Amino acid sequence: MSPQTITTLELHATGFDTLVDLLQTRALRHPERIAYTFLQDGEGREVPLTYATLDRQARAIAAHLQTRARHGDRILLVYPQGLEYIAAFFGCLYAGMIAVPVFPPTMSRNVQRLEAVMADSEAAVALTTSQLLLKMEAQFAEQEEFARFDWLPSDLICETEADGWVEPVLTGDHPAFFQYTSGSTGRPKGVIVTHANLLHNEKVIAQALGNTEASVNVSWLPLYHDLGLIGCVLQTVYVGGTCVLLSPVDFLQRPFRWLQAVSKYKATFSGGPNFAYDLCVKKITAQQKATLDLSHWAHAFSGAEPVRSGTLQRFAESFASCGFAKEAFYPCYGLAEATLMVTGNDAADGPVVLAVDGAALEEGRVEPVQTDTPNSRELVGCGRVRDELTVRIVDPASHAICTDGQVGEIWVAGPSVAKGYWNQPELTEEMFAAQVSLADRQENGAFLRTGDLGFVHGGQLFITGRLKDLILIRGRNYYPQDLELTTEQCHEAVTVAAAFSTETGGEERVVILAELDRRFRPRPGLEERQAPLYKEVIGAIRRSVAEEHQLQASAILLVKANSLPKTTSGKIQRHACRHDYLHNTLEIWGE
Repeated sequence: MSPQTITTLELHATGFDTLVDLLQTRALRHPERIAYTFLQDGEGREVPLTYATLDRQARAIAAHLQTRARHGDRILLVYPQGLEYIAAFFGCLYAGMIAVPVFPPTMSRNVQRLEAVMADSEAAVALTTSQLLLKMEAQFAEQEEFARFDWLPSDLICETEADGWVEPVLTGDHPAFFQYTSGSTGRPKGVIVTHANLLHNEKVIAQALGNTEASVNVSWLPLYHDLGLIGCVLQTVYVGGTCVLLSPVDFLQRPFRWLQAVSKYKATFSGGPNFAYDLCVKKITAQQKATLDLSHWAHAFSGAEPVRSGTLQRFAESFASCGFAKEAFYPCYGLAEATLMVTGNDAADGPVVLAVDGAALEEGRVEPVQTDTPNSRELVGCGRVRDELTVRIVDPASHAICTDGQVGEIWVAGPSVAKGYWNQPELTEEMFAAQVSLADRQENGAFLRTGDLGFVHGGQLFITGRLKDLILIRGRNYYPQDLELTTEQCHEAVTVAAAFSTETGGEERVVILAELDRRFRPRPGLEERQAPLYKEVIGAIRRSVAEEHQLQASAILLVKANSLPKTTSGKIQRHACRHDYLHNTLEIWGE
């Protein structure tokens, strides 16, 4: 792209065919502007990266890749959180290749996932850092697939190689990267996300939040996950703004670091899953709050897991003294198969909470009630459908469009919907080319089946659960996340829970696994003192589930801290939990 062409383009996004065009434009227009700053240890030394430096690093990596792989090849990205990952991602795109972000393995379960993605994507090369490669080689030396793969430390590539870069011929329809789904409901699958998908969804996000060159984002979200990569890193390049990054581990170890960065850098948008806000409420002290100014935080987005009205209320009350306004909360809905964002309100709307009859919801009906009505449930709206996207609520069995007041599967169509799953044509046809029933054929065209359940009320999309995770007991539907929330709130010892059903004697029964905080781990010689505590926790879970859901759990197990299977984005993998339960591989602390 020539400088003459660039001067005629609008910076807010139209006119670009690919992310390569976009980053080149940013680097030529504002070469010295800092695009990203990485905070070492979450609050230590600042490591900046300008648009010009990012562009040159991407060219160098691309030039090197072009000597070792072919146009269209898949390239694994195996990185810790940091600026090296961002340069490598754009390096793949500059090479005309397809980036495949992967969670860096720290244990055998993670390396098995890595090897599965290696095989499924048919990757030609894996990019990483020399430090991480040494660590992985020592830890996984006996893993045959890992050892014989072609590993390339990008930090050893000389920046002068940028002069040998050959710009690839790309269009918007070319795949930019594969987002391997996190596997919360099954085997991970590679979603094919094109340049056009990304540019459209970045426009959706920018318009929804009102982001501009002046916008500042602070993010601890993992860069190998779509929310961190697309919602934060690529959104920054799209609008020409600034992003401050810290690692997920640094946030989890000390949640104050996140809000400290939001305050220090005057972030305009930042966010994460629901649990992150709860963690801040629990862990940040009054003395720490006194140092925070959150008045610039205009958009506190919440997504990737169910948004809880109680969480929004607790966080808003807890940080009101810091200048945080509840209206800043921005609940939204999206999924990898639709690139990222599908619904979200306009920037100044604030969150919408709807109380519905709980019993009716279990039967698939939506009956709004007053908040204080017995057996009511408060649901948080995830916003309205964004521009050029279409959402329909469809009966998953008949494929007929649901009537108002009926829960159904969420179907999506539009330019953000990805091309399908890599090397899985039958599943792609089933999930990305769904057709509504003949009676509703005025809805022409293909839809993406999300597998999520929900309804639309007052223009807002409300999410009620996952189609495959529903628990059916005696003709009633129970959403596992509701049982899990009840479990997590009933006793201070419980940190995370998983709820699912098993079949015994032809009857569905409910099982609840509750992780305990490390403080309550079994200790030799203290068994007699700890046994009553475990009994107390199990009793609290049993009572709370019975009182709130009129449901009897057939098995309640207290398990080791951080032992339940989770996705790379932190979601409970209920199918994997069920497998571990049935195969007796859980480390049980109490039952």
